[in-house]
Amino acid sequence: MEFTDFVAARGKALYRYGYVLTGNAEDAADLTQEALMRLGDAWPRIRKRDDPEGYVRTTMARLHISVWRRLRRERLVEAVPEATYTDDRLDGDIGLWHELKGLPPKQRAVLVLRYYEDLSDQEIAELLGISRGTVRSQAARALDKLRIRMAALETGRVG
Repeated sequence: MEFTDFVAARGKALYRYGYVLTGNAEDAADLTQEALMRLGDAWPRIRKRDDPEGYVRTTMARLHISVWRRLRRERLVEAVPEATYTDDRLDGDIGLWHELKGLPPKQRAVLVLRYYEDLSDQEIAELLGISRGTVRSQAARALDKLRIRMAALETGRVG
């Protein structure tokens, strides 16, 4: 398979993965583009392996992590975007994906890698460059936040 064929076949799926990681369309596009540029540079060596998509996903996760490690906080914007991105495959879970966007980047990345990518704690720790204990604590904190929000919605005490 040639690089252009790979990008044509898997580009949209990689963009969706970037969106799940970043929480917004512009950052997802930038993340996907940067990861694919890096794949293009390494294509002669990577295409000989069985999993070029795994290489790109790992690259995307690491690039995303390096960004939030530098920033360590959410970015504020002057104006809210007029249009939003919605993945048709997530119709039943729109509320869940919306709640995930409200989590801090590290917690969101851990949950996405654990439940969306189905990685073990050890694999997540290696990918993110953190300890297994940090993976577990970030996942626990994120799930607690989601539970609290869901309970607040069910009782009508949204705050």
